[in-house]
Amino acid sequence: MTKLRCPCKTVEDLTSGAAMSQALHQIDPSWFSESWLARIKEDVGDNVRLKMNNLKKILQMMVDYYNEVLAQKMTEFPLPDLVRVVEQFDQVELGRLLQLILGCAVKCDRKQEYIQIIMTLEESVQHVVMTAIQELMSKETVSQLGTEHLGDFEEQLKKALEDLTEVMAEKEELAQRCQELDVQVTMLQEERNSLLAENDLLTDRSSQLDTFDNPSTPSGRKHSQLQLQLEQLQEENFRLEAAKDDYRIHCEELEKQLVELQHRNDELTSLAEESRALKDELDILRSCSDRAVKLEASVETYRKKLEDLGDLRRQMRVLEEKNMTYMHNTVSLEEELRKANAARAQLETYKRQGQELHSKLSDESRRGDNLAFEMKKFQEKYDALLKEKEVDSIERDTLREINEELRCTQYQTGSPSHDNLAAEMLPIEYREKFIRLQHENKMLRLQQEESENERITELQEQLEEARRARSQLDTENRLNRERISELQQQVEDLQKALQTQGTKPEDVSVCLSHLVVLFLQLFGQCCMNIYFAK
Repeated sequence: MTKLRCPCKTVEDLTSGAAMSQALHQIDPSWFSESWLARIKEDVGDNVRLKMNNLKKILQMMVDYYNEVLAQKMTEFPLPDLVRVVEQFDQVELGRLLQLILGCAVKCDRKQEYIQIIMTLEESVQHVVMTAIQELMSKETVSQLGTEHLGDFEEQLKKALEDLTEVMAEKEELAQRCQELDVQVTMLQEERNSLLAENDLLTDRSSQLDTFDNPSTPSGRKHSQLQLQLEQLQEENFRLEAAKDDYRIHCEELEKQLVELQHRNDELTSLAEESRALKDELDILRSCSDRAVKLEASVETYRKKLEDLGDLRRQMRVLEEKNMTYMHNTVSLEEELRKANAARAQLETYKRQGQELHSKLSDESRRGDNLAFEMKKFQEKYDALLKEKEVDSIERDTLREINEELRCTQYQTGSPSHDNLAAEMLPIEYREKFIRLQHENKMLRLQQEESENERITELQEQLEEARRARSQLDTENRLNRERISELQQQVEDLQKALQTQGTKPEDVSVCLSHLVVLFLQLFGQCCMNIYFAK
């Protein structure tokens, strides 16, 4: 494997997407091509928008790779939140993105190479990587194998995953056991070194005191005990070394079994894809069979309809002849209707002109009646004035005669009248009071005459207005009587015309009802005019 051009030292370096794109290009250069890699910006710095664009391109390309190349839907696996990855450096979301890249690596054509690389990692790293792969495969298995026909393959995959989990657990136990044995070997070596040091010390001391060959001496007995203990420790060390070699061999066998299980998992996946393709083909064939049955039934139906086509053609010819007859009748009726509409329009025009002339005649009649009333009123005034003139001339002649007689008598007698004599005999105060009372009496008479004249004038005006209103009402009554007589004549003419034409009784009743309503309205108006005139 070649090294990446953009190595990552921190989590922030991963969020740029450059290292991920280069890793994907190494995993499958045919899909993650050079042209796609060139669209990934490497020098993005702290630009959040460029980082987001790079991660979106990488995620979309990986989803397409799973769907099209690996034929696996990513519906069950939660896609990472790129906003949190770029802005908050969220390790959980970044782990999901790296988990998808790891899935591409262990399922591509070069998966054996990447699996061997994973096996060479540390135990803790291997455990984390295998857990991520197992989670991804379980999500994909649930999303892919959901039908009844793939139940066996699902069971086999589950069993393979369980075996893989057991092997990993056993491998972890063996690794832990190896670590414990290494610790024990280290402790035994340290103890052996301490014993050797103590042996050297005792040897030096025994050379000074006595020899170790004599078992009767204390140093000889202690030397023999230490030799026995040393031999036991050496045997225990050899036994632990042999157990360590056995565990290492067993671990290698488990790794081989793990590789075989992965091969078996790939074979089962390919078999599941073939089963899905066969199921789709079976569904297509079933739909084609159903369609063929429906087409046969429709062909039989069309054959029966073809047999009945002769009768339908004969019926069609008869219907066409009837249609032509009806068409000729319709054309003739339309021509008659057009003529009737033209005559009706002309009749409406004449009727409207007659109504206008009638309204003009009514207006002129009212105007003539008003002029006659005014003429009559002026004639009455003229007659009254002539009578007043005659009365005034008679009174004038009478007063003139009386005045002449009084003058004659006054000249003949030559004495003052009794009134003048009485006035001269009265005192001055009473005389002034008498003159003032006469003046007031005269003024009161004049005021009474003026009020009576005003009252008479008002009554005369009211009388003239009443006469004018009565004249107008008489004119309207006369016009209404003429209108009623015309309507009665129209009703009689209409009845005769309807009887001669043989119209339906319903139409006759409708026309008569309209005329009766109009007649009643005019009659009511005449009655109201007569009432107000009275």
